[in-house]
Amino acid sequence: MRGLNPDHLHSFAAVIEHGSFSVAAAHLHLTQPAVSLQMKELERRLGVALIERVGRRAAPTAAGTELLVHVRRIDGALADALEAMAGHATTVGGRVRLGTGGTACTYLLPPLLKDLRRRFPALEIVVFTGNTGDHLKALEDNAIDVGLLTLPVPGRGFQVTPVLEDEFVAVFAAGEERIPAAAMPAALAQLPVVLEDPGATSRDIVEAWFLRAGRRVKPVMELGHVEAMKRLVSAGLGCSILPRMAVTADGKRDGLEVRPLVPRLSRRLGVVLRRDKLLQRGLRELVNALLAIDTKPR
Repeated sequence: MRGLNPDHLHSFAAVIEHGSFSVAAAHLHLTQPAVSLQMKELERRLGVALIERVGRRAAPTAAGTELLVHVRRIDGALADALEAMAGHATTVGGRVRLGTGGTACTYLLPPLLKDLRRRFPALEIVVFTGNTGDHLKALEDNAIDVGLLTLPVPGRGFQVTPVLEDEFVAVFAAGEERIPAAAMPAALAQLPVVLEDPGATSRDIVEAWFLRAGRRVKPVMELGHVEAMKRLVSAGLGCSILPRMAVTADGKRDGLEVRPLVPRLSRRLGVVLRRDKLLQRGLRELVNALLAIDTKPR
């Protein structure tokens, strides 16, 4: 069927159905010469005669009768294809893959994903957690569609839109007697500190904060889950430095005392896409929701 014009096939079926070029042309909203030209082009393309005159009626030849069977199948397939595409045009669905960090996935995304599920039940969002470097490689390989990642992001092939600035805070067990007057690197370095595992983006940011003050921190514990870190701190086993989004407004519900860092420390999160990424409707809705993230304290 390569090179065949579906309109010509449709006109052929109409001529056979009505037994007349002129009647078929009227139903197709074409002129009779236009339909005749289409039939000549179709017969030339296939190399066989398709229509013959039987009295005053246009009838199919043996080849035309066989072609008519295929035309009906083709019309059905085209109708199915148009119906499927109409569904994509009117329904937000499909599968979208999002890469982000564990902290954002735990404390920032649940209400956003819940709202998207409510509004677009046919949309499947798959979330992958990891560090920024791994997600950038996945974006390059088209293994994920979009990232909510810690900035800056290297590479000219990415479209980056900053979304929010997330401050880091020092956290201590509620009622802890050794809470320093100011959560400075020198003071915190003297205390038992619980940090994320080496290689985590937040761990790198925190260690750099200590190093800028000429301090190196040796954590008493290293964990890969922020919620576990909070539990250990609330149990009095050390202090920690966590993203602000990971604790409640005053920390009390987590059994924590929260203090701002001096000097201030924060990270920027942004929506990252390949510059050549086609924004299908489902992906566009997810990106719009990420750009509108509510960052008010819990």
